[in-house]
Amino acid sequence: MKLTPLDIKKQEFKKVMRGYDPVEVDTFMDMLANEFEEVLKQQKEMRDRSIEIDTQLKDYKQIEKTLQQTLLQAQEVTGRTYESARKEAELIVKDAEGRAARIVEQANSELVRINKELSELRIRRESLIGRMRVLLSAELDLLKTLDSEGAQRLTTDHSLGTGKQNLDVESIMTTINNDATPQSH
Repeated sequence: MKLTPLDIKKQEFKKVMRGYDPVEVDTFMDMLANEFEEVLKQQKEMRDRSIEIDTQLKDYKQIEKTLQQTLLQAQEVTGRTYESARKEAELIVKDAEGRAARIVEQANSELVRINKELSELRIRRESLIGRMRVLLSAELDLLKTLDSEGAQRLTTDHSLGTGKQNLDVESIMTTINNDATPQSH
């Protein structure tokens, strides 16, 4: 049976001879009822506080669970972002390497072409120098012949002792210019 403070206050005892002093018993019972009432009030407050704390605990556990899920999602997103950035960086590096290889290949091709043109120009130069030597040698021979034979024969002969008729200077210059012009490849 549960006792309430009111039960304690209303409790009556039989009166017997030589029993306890009724005023003292009533006073004690009132004090006991008041204390009991205070204990019950505290118990109710504790129960209410316990419910409140349990509710807060559930809320905190839910918040903790949400935070853990958020943290896991953030870690996953960070991991995916990192992986994506790494793959993109690899693609950029591969693209740059490919471009660099093409640039080097083009530069090498250009170098080969320029070296070939330079070689052709050297050959033409040597050819022109050789022709000029032959021409100058022939002219020197002509001068020697002129010195030895005299001036009277030259005035009547227009071939100047070369065995040829008059030299066509314009045609010779055109031939030299055509030989000196580089040909594009």
